[in-house]
Amino acid sequence: MTAAAFVASAADSAPLLHTMFQDHAVLQRGQPIRIFGRAAPGEQVRVVFAGNRAVGRADADGRWSAALPAMKAGGPYTLTASAGGATQTVGDVLVGDVWLCSGQSNMELQVWRTLDARAEIAGASSDRIRLLTVPQNGAVTPQDTFATPVKWTATNSDTIRDFSAACYYFARELQKTVDVPMGLINAAWGGSRIQAWTSGDALRKTGYYNDELDVLAQYATDEVGAIGRWGDVWTRWWNARVGAKPGDEPWSATYAPGKDWRTAPRELGAWEKWGVPELAAFDGMVWYRTTVKLTAAQAKQEAVLALAPADEVDMTWVNGVAVGSTYGAGSGREYALPPGLLKEGENTVVVNVLDTYRDGGLSGPASANLVRFKDGTTAPLANAWKYRKVDGSDTPPRAPWQTAAGLSTLYNGMIAPLGPYNLRGMLWYQGESNTFEAQRYRDLLGVLREDWRSRFGAQTPFLIVQLAGYGMPKSAPAESGWAQLRESQRHVADADAHSGLVVAIDIGDRYDIHPSNKQELGRRLARAARHVVYGEKLAPSGPIPQAARRVDDGVVVTFADVDGALTAFGGDGALGFELCGAQPDTCRFASASVRGTAVTLRTPDAHQATRVRYCWGDNPVCTLFDGANLPAGPFEIAIPTASTDDHAR
Repeated sequence: MTAAAFVASAADSAPLLHTMFQDHAVLQRGQPIRIFGRAAPGEQVRVVFAGNRAVGRADADGRWSAALPAMKAGGPYTLTASAGGATQTVGDVLVGDVWLCSGQSNMELQVWRTLDARAEIAGASSDRIRLLTVPQNGAVTPQDTFATPVKWTATNSDTIRDFSAACYYFARELQKTVDVPMGLINAAWGGSRIQAWTSGDALRKTGYYNDELDVLAQYATDEVGAIGRWGDVWTRWWNARVGAKPGDEPWSATYAPGKDWRTAPRELGAWEKWGVPELAAFDGMVWYRTTVKLTAAQAKQEAVLALAPADEVDMTWVNGVAVGSTYGAGSGREYALPPGLLKEGENTVVVNVLDTYRDGGLSGPASANLVRFKDGTTAPLANAWKYRKVDGSDTPPRAPWQTAAGLSTLYNGMIAPLGPYNLRGMLWYQGESNTFEAQRYRDLLGVLREDWRSRFGAQTPFLIVQLAGYGMPKSAPAESGWAQLRESQRHVADADAHSGLVVAIDIGDRYDIHPSNKQELGRRLARAARHVVYGEKLAPSGPIPQAARRVDDGVVVTFADVDGALTAFGGDGALGFELCGAQPDTCRFASASVRGTAVTLRTPDAHQATRVRYCWGDNPVCTLFDGANLPAGPFEIAIPTASTDDHAR
C-alpha cells in the first residue's frame, strides 16, 4: 500500500489516527507504544498492530489514545484503527528508535550545505532511516495538527537533500553500533530563541515573562487590544534603560525630531549599504519616522498599514499608538489600524528596527510602504523617511506572538502537534540567538528539557550540542557571551544523568556561523548517545575538568573521561588556558604543560588566581585533546582557597 488507505461510512470522515501515524512511520521500540487520534466523542476505537490489540475511547473533545505492548525492533508492519463503521490502515511501519532533532539554524542546516554534499546526497539510500520534517509554523496557542501535511519517507537522494544534516549524520553513524531502524523528526527554525520552543505553562513557572504571557493570552482573542498593551510594555522598557532621557519617545504624537535625525535614502534598503560609516557594520536599533497626509474620507475608513520587510524585528506605531511587531526579514508587515486612530491631515508612522546579524533595516522598495483602505484605495508613504541610530547594545523585549523570537510560539506550532509520540531521545542544537542572556539561558534550558519530558516521557534522554566557535580569535583574554552560554549548556548537561553534552568548539568556522562539518558533529552526537542512552562504557564527549588545585608555582587541573592521555596539538604546551581573579577582565593566558590526565598552569601571579578558564571566547584557539582525538571543551572552574584545601585534607 503506497498511501494511507482510509475506508469509512462517509466519504468526508476524518482519519482516526493522528497524522504522525502514516505509511513509512517508525514507532519506538522497548516501551509501551502510545497510539492516538480523533474520533466521535464517546466512541470506542480498536487498534491492531503486529498482532497486538488495544482499545481506547474518545473523550468529550474527540481525543482518544491506546497503549500497545512494548515491542522489539522490526517490521514492516501494518497499523489499523477502527471505530464504528470507519477503518484506517497504514502500512510499511517499522519499530526502532525515534529521535526528535530541534533547535535553530545549525540543526535546520540541510545536507546539501555540508562537506562533500554532492557525494553525500548521491550515496544516500536507506529504508531503515525514515525522515519527517515538521512544517515551520508559529502559533499563539497549542495546536493539535501541523500547519501543512507531513510525510514519513525513507532516505534517498531526493528526500535527504533538504533534511537536517546533523540529525541524519547522527543516525547514520549510530546505526553502525545500534543496528535498528531509526525515525528522525526534524523540528527546527533558523534564528529561533529558546523561549519560543518552551510551552507557556513552563515559561510562566520561571516568573520571567508574566507580563508578556498575559499579553499573549489576550492576543489569542483580541489582537488589536493586545498590541496596544504590548506598546505599554515596550514603553516601560525603553524608559527604564540606562541613560534614558525624559521625553525621548520617538513614537509619541508630540515628539519633535532633533538634529540627530537624518534623511534616509529614498528606496531604503539595508542601512549597511547607505554609505554611512557608523552604520556600515552596525548591529542594533535604528528609528525610522515619516508622515502621510490623509483626507477626512480616508481617515474614517478601516485601514491597514503595509510595510516592506524589516530585518529583523520591527516595533511600529501610528500617531503614537503601537500597531504591530513582527520578527523575520522574509516578508512584509501588515498591521490593522484601530478604529479612530487615523486623522485628517498629517499622520505619523514610526518604526523601530532591531538587527542582530548582517544586513538590517527596512528593505524597500519604498513603494511597498502604504496605508490601504477598505474601499481598495491606498495612500503611499511617499514622504522622506528620517532615521536615528540608537547608541548602545540594549536589546528590546520581543513581542510574545512573534514566531521564532516569541514565547511558546514554536512549541505551540511545531512541538505540540507531535502529540505524545514515543521517542528514544531528543537532540538540541540552539543558543546562538540567546548569547546575550547566558545566565538566564541556564534556567531556560533546564526548563525546556523538563517541559518536553512532560510530553514525551519523564526520563527521555536529552543531548545538547555546545555552540561551535564563530568569529575572529582574540589576542588577549576577553569576556564573551558565547563562552558564558557554552558554560550554561555544560552545567545543564552535568546536572542530569539522562543528558549529554557534545563539544563542537573545534569544528566551527570563524567566518560562518553555520559550520559545514556536520559529519563530525553527527559522529560526536552518536558517541554521546551510545554513552547516555545505551549505557556504553566510553567517554561521551572528550576530556572534562575534574578539579583544580594549587601547587607551589602554579595550578594543576586534572581531567576525567580521558581516552588514553591528554595531548596538546601544535606545540609543546596546550593553548587556551587562563588564570583569573575574582573580578571580570582579570584573566591572563597561562603556560600549560600536559602530563597524563593533568595540566599544570603557570603565570607570574598564579598564586592570586581564584578560577581557571579554558577555551574561553567566541572562537578561541584551544589545542587540548585526548587519544580519541576528542577536544576538551570550554569550561570555567574555581580554584579552592588554601583553607578549603586544608579542610579537604
